[in-house]
Amino acid sequence: MQTNTFQLLKEQFHISDAVLELVDQSEREVSPLFDRLDDVMAFNQYKILSAFQANKITDRHFSWNTGYGYDDMGREALDQVFADVFHTEAALVRPIIVNGTHALTLAIVGVLRPGEELIYSSGAPYDTLEEVIGIRGEGKGSLKDYGISYKQVELTADGKIDFEALRAAIGPATKMVSLQRATGYDWRKAITIEEIAEWAAFVKEIDPNIITMVDNCYGEFLHVKEPTDVGVDIMAGSLIKNPGGGIALTGGYVAGRKDLIENVSYRMTSPAIGGECGLQFGQTRTMLQGLFIAPKTVNGAVKGAILCAKVFEKLGYDVCPMAEDTRSDIIQAVRLGSPEAVEAFCKGIQAAAPIDSNITPVPCETPGYEDPVIMAAGAFIQGSSIELSADAPMRAPYNVYFQGGLTYEHSKFGVIRALQELVDEGLVEL
Repeated sequence: MQTNTFQLLKEQFHISDAVLELVDQSEREVSPLFDRLDDVMAFNQYKILSAFQANKITDRHFSWNTGYGYDDMGREALDQVFADVFHTEAALVRPIIVNGTHALTLAIVGVLRPGEELIYSSGAPYDTLEEVIGIRGEGKGSLKDYGISYKQVELTADGKIDFEALRAAIGPATKMVSLQRATGYDWRKAITIEEIAEWAAFVKEIDPNIITMVDNCYGEFLHVKEPTDVGVDIMAGSLIKNPGGGIALTGGYVAGRKDLIENVSYRMTSPAIGGECGLQFGQTRTMLQGLFIAPKTVNGAVKGAILCAKVFEKLGYDVCPMAEDTRSDIIQAVRLGSPEAVEAFCKGIQAAAPIDSNITPVPCETPGYEDPVIMAAGAFIQGSSIELSADAPMRAPYNVYFQGGLTYEHSKFGVIRALQELVDEGLVEL
């Protein structure tokens, strides 16, 4: 950091010399990794630009209508841009998809029918999907309620797909095999594009009629390829994560084979209507603009995650992934070991925010989660985890999950402020 920046952080934010020196040293050690990330960012930026130009996006696409939303040229162009970016036959991109869990639910229930089977091949799904599947909760319209069965194949001890266990699990009723790319609340590295390609080919070799589905949340634009580039039939994600670039106010997407997306559209609205109706509520421009800047935003977030890993590695904490590991999502897990440390870390992240920096986050019961969860996110878009944020289920061994930052500099300041809070509360000694 330059001397002027050091001075500002000390005077304005009360950051100690010891914290600044540790972060500065860590940044110098990881900066050689950033060149490769910049190349991935540039590739994705130009890929998205090409999709905009191929679809002749103009100012007319930003207007919107009322009522049923028939013949909304902006909505249709938005779908096609996403389809082109992800190299799929079709896509649905809608503000009425309320979050990533909703997008994934549509991808699953839009395709599966009673008597068929879903297999998750990356261990337990994210907590909020447990009630969708029927692992928790009764009578809420879960897969279990509709007679769709479920199996779960755990990852190996080193966090890899267990292909032999997956082979044994697949049976005559198996219709969809899914995996979660990101870590969720697990202690593992995100599944890489190369691993996803091997997995998709493996499933199709067993039965080409089985549908492969990927939860792509937090993974978009970490690589020059996406899951649908390497044989995956359908994938889903949230616009208040990577592909919304921190600008999309809400929404989600599902992209994949045309026949599958058509079925998903019927579940999103109703049979015979599908994607032909539905207002964009003036969000087409922000969704397109968010997608356009998403590669740069994701680039800053993943750099911040690497810096976080290096800083806490140097302090002796277990981190996942480690700073030098290949990344396939923007999440950085740190094993802090105590509820006090988790709360202090999240307090620091909140204090680093541009919005609600004066609020102290506390653990609470949260819909869809089994344990109390603490969430720190002073974001322009409520719940936006492409913006600087941290969250953790309050259960042993007390891992905290750091992600986001609309710029690298803000993500970096999140690391600085979280560390300073740990120091101030006597939980870390420098």
